[in-house]
Amino acid sequence: MNDWLQRTRLLLGEQAVEKLKNAKVALLGLGGVGGACAEALCRAGIGSLMLVDNDKVEISNLNRQTAATRETIGQEKCRVMGARLKAINPEISLVLEKRFYLPQESDFLYDWEPDYVVDAIDTVTAKLHLAQQCYERGIPLIMCLGTGNRLDPGKLRQGKMEDTVGCGCPLARVMRRELKKRGVAGQNVVYSTEEPKNVISAAKDGRHSPASISFVPPVAGYLMAAAVVGELTGYKYGK
Repeated sequence: MNDWLQRTRLLLGEQAVEKLKNAKVALLGLGGVGGACAEALCRAGIGSLMLVDNDKVEISNLNRQTAATRETIGQEKCRVMGARLKAINPEISLVLEKRFYLPQESDFLYDWEPDYVVDAIDTVTAKLHLAQQCYERGIPLIMCLGTGNRLDPGKLRQGKMEDTVGCGCPLARVMRRELKKRGVAGQNVVYSTEEPKNVISAAKDGRHSPASISFVPPVAGYLMAAAVVGELTGYKYGK
């Protein structure tokens, strides 16, 4: 195969590219954030990816999700993203898990022995269990907080959970409190400093999915991919 990673090799060096090729990264959630992150990790040369998502592509995903086209509506996100990543790098090793990450059904992840875990899911119970398990097992984890109802990708940040104080993210507030109770400190996160927009719901019960735009969730996914690549190769951003 032609050296499709030539330009990456020029930037990172041969040793770093080899580290990425030998790395195993598990990615939970293939929505607007997770889909972009999965593709960025693949294009960076990660050799083995586990993709975890139980959903199918819906028409409402077209405005932001990498897996979503008119042709893929109704198809399993895991399968769609797996085919897309194989089209980029046929040699990538993929494990496709069409399931939810649940506290009572999580052994599949840890049995795979990932070098890094990416959390792009939105269920608080699952996020808390994942964070505590990774913390106790010594597995590096980066977690995405809220990206819905926001318009400014320039206000996305990568840092620690403790840095999110005052950012206005309801999910960050809950996660800070609950992780502190569990003794989990220094959790790596991607979060926004932008106040969420007030969205008027057309739903009769007042419940609705967060509003979204094409250029915020994917940027969060790219920030997560950058953090993973940086830690796996020893490159510290901002240093």
